[in-house]
Amino acid sequence: MNHAHAVLTAEERAIIAEEQSLLERARASIGKQAEKAARSSRATNGGDLRSVAALRALRDEAGSASADDLPPLLLELEVRQRLLERSNDVALPDASAPYFAHLRVREGNVPRDYLLGRTSLLDTPAGVRIVDWRIAPVARIFYRYREGDDYEESFPGRDVEGVVEARRVVVVEDGALTRIVGDDVVLSRGRDGAWTREDRRGVALSAGGAGTAVRPGAHADITALLDRDQFAAVLAPADQALVVLGSAGSGKTTVALHRLARICASDPVDHALERALVVVPEEGLARLSRRLLEPLGAAATQVQTLDTWAYELARRVFGGPMPKVWLDAPGVVTSLKRHPALYDALRARYAKLPAQSTTLPKLRRRLADAFTDRAFLDGVVTAANGDLPRSAVEETVRHTMLQLAEPLARQLASITVPELKRAVDGRAIDEGTPEELAGTIDIEDLPIFLFLRAWRSGLDVTPVAHLVADEAEDFSLFELFVLGKQLAAPPSVTLAGDEAQQTTACFAGWTRAVEVLGTADAATCRLEVSYRCPRPVVDLARRILGPLASEGTMKMPRDGAPVGLHPFPEEGHAHLFLATALRDLVDREPGASIGVLAASPDAARRLFEVVSDVPDTRLVVDGAFSFEPGIDVADVDSAKGLEFDYVIVPDATAVAYPRNDDARRRLHVAATRASHQLWLVSGGRPTPLVPELGPPA
Repeated sequence: MNHAHAVLTAEERAIIAEEQSLLERARASIGKQAEKAARSSRATNGGDLRSVAALRALRDEAGSASADDLPPLLLELEVRQRLLERSNDVALPDASAPYFAHLRVREGNVPRDYLLGRTSLLDTPAGVRIVDWRIAPVARIFYRYREGDDYEESFPGRDVEGVVEARRVVVVEDGALTRIVGDDVVLSRGRDGAWTREDRRGVALSAGGAGTAVRPGAHADITALLDRDQFAAVLAPADQALVVLGSAGSGKTTVALHRLARICASDPVDHALERALVVVPEEGLARLSRRLLEPLGAAATQVQTLDTWAYELARRVFGGPMPKVWLDAPGVVTSLKRHPALYDALRARYAKLPAQSTTLPKLRRRLADAFTDRAFLDGVVTAANGDLPRSAVEETVRHTMLQLAEPLARQLASITVPELKRAVDGRAIDEGTPEELAGTIDIEDLPIFLFLRAWRSGLDVTPVAHLVADEAEDFSLFELFVLGKQLAAPPSVTLAGDEAQQTTACFAGWTRAVEVLGTADAATCRLEVSYRCPRPVVDLARRILGPLASEGTMKMPRDGAPVGLHPFPEEGHAHLFLATALRDLVDREPGASIGVLAASPDAARRLFEVVSDVPDTRLVVDGAFSFEPGIDVADVDSAKGLEFDYVIVPDATAVAYPRNDDARRRLHVAATRASHQLWLVSGGRPTPLVPELGPPA
């Protein structure tokens, strides 16, 4: 907790008085503008009624007008219609919370105060300038500079230079000023109305974190750092299937990759490196695995994501041209197609499927029949025991019917002029429309096709000498079955995972997983020490999991920096606050790795627009992590399996992380990427999964 001090300095009292005065002027200006708009609305109300009557008269006249008189009548009709539709309401800032930051600059000898909010209001005589922080050019100064800095910027139509005199995030709730966060001061107003000073260190990320997260190439030989349990797992016999279980940061990936390298080096004939396979759910972990394998002499090992593995294997197994693969099916459709209930239902439906019916065209038709059979899909949803919503039935049918439609390109085949098949913006005429789905298959369909082929007629591919399936809790039973059919005899395989970190509804439990893989006699190694996360992060992560947390106590070898909890009323507060904190951290620790992990790719992009001016800040798309020092702004799903010195969750809100099992697991994954310090920041109602952030009112 931050320590508060009751006695304020004269400078701090002056800051409070200044911000109070600005708020009063802003609220008065908003009230004045609102009253002006109300008077204008009352004055024009009668005029609106007259305009309606005039509009009706024009319509009647146009109905009987001659061809010569009709064009000007229609023009006047359109103009009057638009004037009538124009609202007299003026968009004004919300007087209860009109802005969330204050910037004062001096250009020459002229000081100007700018208040950053969501809705602009310029009242120059009153000295009130509220600007939209998302689009106003002057907001750039807030992001890029600190108090006392000279600035030089190019704005539309002019170049400006000056000095930043004040730069503060201000919190206004129900019309009252409650908090001021400046570059050198943090002031808070209590419920009794008294102002206190907070320790400024409470809103800065703790120093000393650079280099605590393991990065590829940081250690030429990690073998010497393995503990007894990890080393025993690495030495497990090649023909012994092994399941490596452990919580975040326990070294599962390290053990699995070292075991692969040792097996291939010890027996290069039966376990040739070029026939080894590493499969992971996300591209970020695939990139990390490739780089971790390089110093182990295993750079030639094939490391693939599940999607890439399924596509490449389908091309080899089925041959011929592949249909267009759709990568963005609706979430409920994806969940249904990966769920264990569908695996069981398809085994029952196609138990007598003949081998000659396992060509890709025939399997496409059979699967389309299943995915448009409402009774069949309803049975799958029922068997899922609450994992799938009832809406999954109609959504899957609708999605499949769109895919079964004839592609628009085929419908337009008779048109020989290419320009006529493109939209005015140059894109394909069906791009961005439901018709774009026609003729496609989902990426989630490929493991199902491969499963049916492997089950009923075999794969006929080169056997895999050793398989590593990392983050295996996110593998579907379809994928595990097919991977099992790729294994040489006896199977040599390492499964690594943690059921607490599953981010999809496809996990059926480790017993079922090894059974479907064909390795029911697999040994299990449990890693009980969390090396990545310090005690404060592990404690919070267990509270986030709540009833999903595994029994027993995880061994934690070290304490660490406290978890930072920073609630704000609005997203704008949170983003501007983070822009300052991140710039401070990068300046202090340029060698640190910082993961800013948002709940979705869209949320990551919104935040990146605010913090992109901070040095060494990267927006990570499609898992393209560089593993270099700096700031990676990404979505939490793409960061699974990775670690950073510092992790910030910028949207720990009730919307992003409601009270359900899926949100618990995803927030747990985000939190446990941190090796030094974790921050949770909410702009809006805080998530109920972390009560310390405040009530989700």
